[in-house]
Amino acid sequence: MKHLNKLFAAVLMLAGLSSQAQDSNNPWAISFGVNAVDTRFSAASKLEDQFSEFFNAKDHWNILPSVSYLTVSKYVGSNFSFGVTGSVNKITKYVLPRVGDADYTVVNPGDLNYYAVDGVINYSMMNLIKSKKLDPSVHIGGGYTWLGEEAHAGTLNGGLGLAYWFSDNIGLSYRATYKQSFEDVREDMPSHVQHFAGLTFKFGGKDTDGDGIYDKDDACPEAAGLKQFNGCPDTDGDGIADKDDACPEVAGPTEFNGCPDTDGDGIADKDDACPEVAGLKAFNGCPDTDGDGVADKADKCPTEKGPKENAGCPWPDRDGDGVLDKDDKCPDVKGTAANNGCPEVTDEVIKRLNDYAKTILFDTAKSTFQQQTYPVLEAMTAILKEYPSSNFSIEGHTDSDGKDAANQTLSENRAAAVKNYLVEHGISASRLSSVGFGESKPIATNKTAAGKALNRRVEVKLVSSN
Repeated sequence: MKHLNKLFAAVLMLAGLSSQAQDSNNPWAISFGVNAVDTRFSAASKLEDQFSEFFNAKDHWNILPSVSYLTVSKYVGSNFSFGVTGSVNKITKYVLPRVGDADYTVVNPGDLNYYAVDGVINYSMMNLIKSKKLDPSVHIGGGYTWLGEEAHAGTLNGGLGLAYWFSDNIGLSYRATYKQSFEDVREDMPSHVQHFAGLTFKFGGKDTDGDGIYDKDDACPEAAGLKQFNGCPDTDGDGIADKDDACPEVAGPTEFNGCPDTDGDGIADKDDACPEVAGLKAFNGCPDTDGDGVADKADKCPTEKGPKENAGCPWPDRDGDGVLDKDDKCPDVKGTAANNGCPEVTDEVIKRLNDYAKTILFDTAKSTFQQQTYPVLEAMTAILKEYPSSNFSIEGHTDSDGKDAANQTLSENRAAAVKNYLVEHGISASRLSSVGFGESKPIATNKTAAGKALNRRVEVKLVSSN
């Protein structure tokens, strides 16, 4: 018993340490009662034989008729607890390995003293099954066992448990633990099953916030509060507990969950985007002075109706052509609605362009312009600038004098020269294309000088008008 007293003293010292809660309210648990040691489990050679007489206490269990175990444990979170168990027993029933089909032989090895110290990690399934009374559990751990004066070994432990709680603090508990011995020879330390049955007491309930209400009964255990609010505070004194008060630091009426409504528009300040000015619920408490559906704070023209797409302002029409800028592809040039606000290129315009184009003069067999041609090109440029959304093709043609390939190249170069001039003088290159047709598209006979002169030409074609 000298060793038992030392063991219990060590376990009780552990109980004096501070810790987390054993459950939501109690940090510690202590269990004590009787234990039984059964060596038959490792005597069996087959798995089914190991469990066949699991509860045969009469033949195989060694039970000391007194308090023979003590467990102290603490809760570590997420249904897990860690504990230390100390136990004593006497081995008077030692089961020998089975020989063939014979019965198991049970011998008395001489009243061997049994001592064990085990660490236990326990997982409670009480919350999992949503029970208030039954508390099934699983556990693992390890420890050290002494058997008599000579035999001792470490063990790897695991098992199941069940507790029945009479109240929040007192319960009846049972635990069955299989202890796998680290000794290779069974006679040195057999693997065995140890049963524990006894009472469990949970204790250590706290009043964290010091408001006179224990945490288990305190709806706000971290903040000192009032009894009428189950331990919760009412900081602003509006008769609504902070935990239920949407504005706990500013007094407000019940209909707004404790929040004020400064502008009196029926919208609590916390939900009111304009708490100092009465407004509409549709605009989160902000006004819409001009009634255009855009709240004043987002309306760039708050006193003049306008669409939301234009920030509450009316759409402008800069060129005054009756097509609003938002729909006007040429907002700075008057056009027609049919052409999306851009001016339309009429047949008359194309005729004017081509009348000018016919008078473009090139140096003989070259794509360079004669001096008198530049005013013509300037006039064409001015016309094209009047139609900024239209695209044109510049086409070059030659007469039949010379070789076809040379004429083709010359026509391409002359068309490109006109295009380049127009681009250099402000016409977007994306609006223009150039192509040469050589002598392939005559508009007059090439048998006369007059006909050839007509065939040597530049033409302007409308490609598209947006």
